Amino acid sequence: MACHGLPLINGQSCDPYATVSLVGPSREIPSCRQPAEVPEHVLQGKTLPHWNRNDQKKTKVKKKTSNPQFNEIFYFEVTRSSSYTRKSQFQVEEEDIEKLEIRIDLWNNGNLVQDIFLGEIKVPVNVLRNDSSHQAWYLLQPRDNGNKSSKTDDLGSLRLNICYTEDYVLPSEYYGPLKTLLLKSPDVQPISASAAYILGEICRDKNDAVLPLVRLLLHHDKLVPFATAVAELDLKDTQDANTIFRGNSLATRCLDEMMKIVGGHYLKVTLKPILDEICESSKSCEIDPIKLKEGDNVENNKENLRYYVDKLFSTIVKSSMSCPTVMCDTFYSLRQMATQRFPNDPHVQYSAVSSFVFLRFFAVAVVSPHTFHLRPHHPDPQTVRTLTLISKTIQTLGSWGSLSKSKSSFKETFMCEFFKMFQEEGYIIAVKKFLDEISSTETKESSGTSEPVHLKEGEMYKRAQGRTRIGKKNFKKRWFCLTSRELTYHKQPGKDAIYTIPVKNILAVEKLEESSFNKKNMFQVIHMEKPLYVQANNCVEANEWIDVLCRVSRCNQNRLSFYHPSAYLNGNWLCCLETSENALGCKPCTAGVPADIQIDIDEDRETERIYSLFTLSLLKLQKMEEACGTIAVYQGPQKEPDDYSNFVIEDSVTTFKTIQQIKSIIEKLDEPHEKYRKKRSSSAKYGSKENPIVGKTS
Repeated sequence: MACHGLPLINGQSCDPYATVSLVGPSREIPSCRQPAEVPEHVLQGKTLPHWNRNDQKKTKVKKKTSNPQFNEIFYFEVTRSSSYTRKSQFQVEEEDIEKLEIRIDLWNNGNLVQDIFLGEIKVPVNVLRNDSSHQAWYLLQPRDNGNKSSKTDDLGSLRLNICYTEDYVLPSEYYGPLKTLLLKSPDVQPISASAAYILGEICRDKNDAVLPLVRLLLHHDKLVPFATAVAELDLKDTQDANTIFRGNSLATRCLDEMMKIVGGHYLKVTLKPILDEICESSKSCEIDPIKLKEGDNVENNKENLRYYVDKLFSTIVKSSMSCPTVMCDTFYSLRQMATQRFPNDPHVQYSAVSSFVFLRFFAVAVVSPHTFHLRPHHPDPQTVRTLTLISKTIQTLGSWGSLSKSKSSFKETFMCEFFKMFQEEGYIIAVKKFLDEISSTETKESSGTSEPVHLKEGEMYKRAQGRTRIGKKNFKKRWFCLTSRELTYHKQPGKDAIYTIPVKNILAVEKLEESSFNKKNMFQVIHMEKPLYVQANNCVEANEWIDVLCRVSRCNQNRLSFYHPSAYLNGNWLCCLETSENALGCKPCTAGVPADIQIDIDEDRETERIYSLFTLSLLKLQKMEEACGTIAVYQGPQKEPDDYSNFVIEDSVTTFKTIQQIKSIIEKLDEPHEKYRKKRSSSAKYGSKENPIVGKTS
């Protein structure tokens, strides 16, 4: 939280920062720093099995002060060996938890010289196990090097707040009823009467509910339908299309958490190389005349900033192939709902998606790369300023491009002037193309009610499907048209389609070797029937078609891993000479599928956390139950706000039934938990708080 009375360095106030670790008997667990809005009492964050001191996280550096205010939150997660099987989790047996300790080191940032150690504190975890929240001032100690302690009163003091939580995870069979009830949530009508929604309503902080809920629903492929239903509830209250999904509701928090969980790899392959370049470079990008340092050239700084913005923007708008499938499915649903809610606004289909992918995903990761594990530490102040300016510009480019605003929304004059560099049609086209690619195709069966999005069209040559002998007459000029739903070709623009390939049937799109037909700029669309061989007018056009076809079909479930780079002619494949037309491809496909990283989720652990949240919120659940009864009995107008006015209750009868189910399940789960607590207490060390010594009476 803070320090007081840190020593002077060379007669001047120091530039202090702190490193935070959880130290075990033989190895250290570095902290996992998360945004401050994550609840303090939730212990979370992935750790690695082998620790390196260089992996430690640290606070921001505070300039020229002996009494720094940090107010930074760090998280650690320790799991039992049986809880997680993957090596990405730190595992420890219960008896070893007593040996863990929290360690905080204070340092003076030396800039160009070596950092100076100021002092440390160590707090054993065993003092926390009986006190979930612990706050105190500690005197900083000299480094423990085996020598006698030196004077400590001149090292200063540190204020620390520690919150500790233990979850007792029972065998899987105990969680079946609660898990089933939660997983039914997406199908409950209305969604506000579902167990998952009620959990968000009764928790003091919605963030408490969001993390375990999102993980559980993700694990069972239920998150997209649940988030879609909850977002639809948000849309009912949205009157202005320009403010769509700008609030901090259960829907937006669920989607934010989902993007953090599944989008980590996406951010790494998209942003990390450029963020590394920015953080390791000393280029000044300050364009605020008031903040310019002596000798700075504002025009040079503008060029530096524009270079970084352009490089980052270009990478983002070309990254749709890496966007995880679950994000694409969610964006597709948001787009369709927004269009139905505001049918007369042509831009809302883009703003609904950009408000998440630009505003809540890329812009946040750029300004705080350390919280997304894209950088090991909090950047220095100059780099933070550069990242802030880049993030503002990227965020505005996304919203400005999607809304086609005539002027930017910046309050600062210098940012308005800088943004004029980007007010070109090319940026709008790039943003819309990117948003189309990540939100136009649904991986599930199409409902047929939504309008397909037009993606590309143009004139090319196609080869007949093997009905005549090889020759020029086999290649005919046709007009090709690609939408989010199908690829068609026509004799002329505007004429009926001669041939149609549903996008969902495309298995691969690859270049075709020139030797196949002695023609350049050829590619093949491999689908359920015979491959379609196409010749573009030039190599640029061929690459564009391959690219857009790969993007629109990238989520297809039956995409090929191998293909034939040459054609099948005269009874065999020219590339591998296999005679069977159905022979497995001989070369790996170049266009991979989206990088959907398998998330390691312990569903019992997440369900246990949800049980704990319901238990802590029983009083509010009871009030909600009473509110349902009141609404069901009294059908007149509500005259003044009362206890239930803060709850969203659309259907009091259905909500009441769900609450009854929740209470029944929680009561049944209470029994094994109480039994475990008694067993743990009876097996505790004789003389401990859990098992005190009983004095004999005479």
